[in-house]
Amino acid sequence: MRPEIERVDAPACQVGESPVWHAQECAWYWTDIPARTVWRLDAASGTTASRSTSEMVACMAPRADGGLVAGMETGIFRLDLLPDGKVRTERLGAPPPNELGAGMRFNDGRCDRQGRFWSGTMFMDMGAARADGRLYRCDAQGLSQPPLSNLLTQNGLAWSPDGRTMYLSDSHPRRQLVWAFDYEIDTGLPTGQRLFVDMNAYPGRPDGATVDADGCYWLAANDAGLLLRFTPDGRLDRRIELPMAKPSMCCFGGTDLGTLLVTSINPGTNDAWAGATIMLRPGVQGLPETPFAF
Repeated sequence: MRPEIERVDAPACQVGESPVWHAQECAWYWTDIPARTVWRLDAASGTTASRSTSEMVACMAPRADGGLVAGMETGIFRLDLLPDGKVRTERLGAPPPNELGAGMRFNDGRCDRQGRFWSGTMFMDMGAARADGRLYRCDAQGLSQPPLSNLLTQNGLAWSPDGRTMYLSDSHPRRQLVWAFDYEIDTGLPTGQRLFVDMNAYPGRPDGATVDADGCYWLAANDAGLLLRFTPDGRLDRRIELPMAKPSMCCFGGTDLGTLLVTSINPGTNDAWAGATIMLRPGVQGLPETPFAF
């Protein structure tokens, strides 16, 4: 049985992405990438508000000192939404120009269990199928050398409850793969790359994802209108049908971490649900996201 779905009272996004629960503020955030807009939903009042940014914001995570950390067009930034309606940005690090050239930006990202922020880059014209994407880590030492490269459309970052397994996908139609890695929690290095799920065998492409308290990987199956839940051994054990065809990412939140917020993409159709942001309660709990601590 499909859980009851509630539509968030906010305009449809062009490319809704990176929903995140900010526990300090008891609020949800998400971004509309091409619109250069960050959305905020106050959980107590149910009111939504938006802020415009100077660059596209592709992914976000809470900061331990308040505000957000974000992967944008030209690097990793601190983001502060000020009371006067303005957005203050401070760049924390950026790849060299040969690694983040014209037509590229950061894409999916989140913090590991130790509070390091991870995000990868992509060439925005997916039709070009350029494997120029790289994965970076941002911490007290700044931006890391990319431990992974040759990515078409980096996506699906998530960590197991103990933080010792990292998940990463490539959502490009030519790949559609999800990998698992052994993750060194002391050094922040992924090793032992292996196939976790081959999404070519399932409906939809692997877009953004999250992990629940049982260690299962929840994946937004873009183009299929589904949320898919995979057990830690890579077995599909649940699917939830959604009203929109292109869900882009999901995250757990709410005071009991029992609510999923799901963003979506509007490909330019007349579908009333395209680009909508929705909430549902799947009957399982998520994990608290470690805020960016550096």
